[in-house]
Amino acid sequence: MNVKPMHTTLVRLFWSTPGSIALVCLALVSSWLLASSGFWLLPIALLAFYFAFGVSRRANHISELHLATIEALALAIDAKDQTAHNHIRRVQVYAVGLARAIGMSEHEVRGVKTAALLHDIGKLAVPEHILAKPGPLTAEEFQKVRIHPQVGAGIISAVPFPYPVAPLILSHHERWDGRGYPAGLRGRDIPLGARVLSIVDYFDALNSERPYHQAMSVEGATSLLQQEAGKALDPQIVETFVRILPQLRAEVQQLDLERPTTPVVARAAEPAASAFDDIALAHREIYALYQIAQTMGTSLGLADTMAVICSKLTELVPFSACGLFLYTEATDTLRCRFATGVDAELLEGLTVQNGQGLSGWVTRNRRPLVNARPAAELEAAGSDRQTQLQSALVCPLIVGERFIGTLAVFHVDASFYRDDHRRLLDRVCEQAAAVINNSTVFEQTQEDSLTDTLTGLPNTRFMFLHLSRELARADRLSAEVSLLVMDLDDFKEINDTFGHHIGDRALREVATVLRTGIRPYDICVRYAGDEFIVVLSGCGREEAEAKRQELQHAVDNVELEVTPDLRIPLTISVGAAVFPHDGNSYETLLAKADSRMYRDKSQRKAARARLRSAEVMEAAGYTGGVDPPHTAARAR
Repeated sequence: MNVKPMHTTLVRLFWSTPGSIALVCLALVSSWLLASSGFWLLPIALLAFYFAFGVSRRANHISELHLATIEALALAIDAKDQTAHNHIRRVQVYAVGLARAIGMSEHEVRGVKTAALLHDIGKLAVPEHILAKPGPLTAEEFQKVRIHPQVGAGIISAVPFPYPVAPLILSHHERWDGRGYPAGLRGRDIPLGARVLSIVDYFDALNSERPYHQAMSVEGATSLLQQEAGKALDPQIVETFVRILPQLRAEVQQLDLERPTTPVVARAAEPAASAFDDIALAHREIYALYQIAQTMGTSLGLADTMAVICSKLTELVPFSACGLFLYTEATDTLRCRFATGVDAELLEGLTVQNGQGLSGWVTRNRRPLVNARPAAELEAAGSDRQTQLQSALVCPLIVGERFIGTLAVFHVDASFYRDDHRRLLDRVCEQAAAVINNSTVFEQTQEDSLTDTLTGLPNTRFMFLHLSRELARADRLSAEVSLLVMDLDDFKEINDTFGHHIGDRALREVATVLRTGIRPYDICVRYAGDEFIVVLSGCGREEAEAKRQELQHAVDNVELEVTPDLRIPLTISVGAAVFPHDGNSYETLLAKADSRMYRDKSQRKAARARLRSAEVMEAAGYTGGVDPPHTAARAR
């Protein structure tokens, strides 16, 4: 027979509360015997009292240790929860105050106090990505959340508290109208302590910042609490809570339980005030990185993507300015494509060679640079402008094995960045690299979809988008917009005679002439085949006619080299239409300009026919009655 388990059981029974009561009874019996039998039993009585007192003290001490252990666990869980920091402490203050106000016994109040501390311990079984989800939960995710009261009660039921705790945890999500969970209890069937917990838990959730909602004001939260009285919450207890809320709020503020949490690495170099601060710091990192991962893929454009990254990055790595440098393999250079913060205008558009400046060094070495001098970046780009920025942290962006650029943060304080900052920015860059790469690919694809690949001019799709905006703006401001529709003369003849590759060169030559002949804010579009359209913002009929003749004359001066011994002239026909005089829609304007272009083509064709006829007559010796050819007109 194994004696050890029996011995352990007897020891536990001896030091337990029943054992203590038995010894107290023994002491009372000894006292009675002492009084009735004389003092010869005094040593036995003193011994019984000694054991009773010792057992009582030891039982209280074990109970306090037990509670302290559980409390430490609860505080560790609270420190880990970045969505509701100090939530359980505030709930505990509210719950104890409310329990006393409704007349619960001190024994019951202690149960409520402990249950308030441990009411969310079951969330250990709920995945963190669900607890931190910023949007509505799916049905499956909500089912995961609903298990936490049962899990919590299951954990706590194994702890022999001298007052009810597990039933309060189990029922703190029940509703007064019976529509709660997990058991669907209704009204007074819900334990009184659980009804207290549900009210204070609900109020603090409304009054706190959560991933799925902004913090409500005290007045707003109180109003919503009163609306739920008789539905989700016990109406009488709600009334009491609202009455004593000012005193409870004052106690919470006195205990400094509303203090906002600090940024993740705001005090990275300082020792943590407690082990709980270490836990909070570690989980703030995880939470912030999770938030970045959640939000980075929500934008397609590079500027929008970087704006999202920067807004979340500040929670991990403080900065005065942030810049994105993207690498171009063809030129072996990095160009700043995005900058925000202090002196952002100095960073935007900077171009540095591989190996030069901060980004060039990181490009060549493929590793971060900490506390470098920001002015070196400006100097490498050939800028002599002064900057307020004093320290820089630059990390590489790598997708697979391919280097795509650098992400740089700058600060106005010298030597600001530490190894923790480097580690965190490296982690962010690991997540951000693919997203930034996708954004650049998306923008390139979008640009390609709006650009004619042969000439590099905007295409028809871009023209309609731009023209719609311009006409709307002109209508709003009572302004004018002119359209020039152009068609390259005898383009089919060029293709048929010399080949399509010569025809393509002719189109590129004309595109170059037209692009250089308009203002920077006007656009020239390759419309279709051998047709081009120029949109002139703010131009009336006279300016449009002057620009028509200017561009037509510029193209007429072009001679395309087919072979070293052969050059052919190019000419173009042009028609103009002006908003709002020739129409109020782009369809009407295009039709009008197109009609005038074909009229111009006919007139120019007739002029060329007359010229050829005159040249034939001249060659035959007939000169009478024929005007000499215009020096700018040249026969095909």
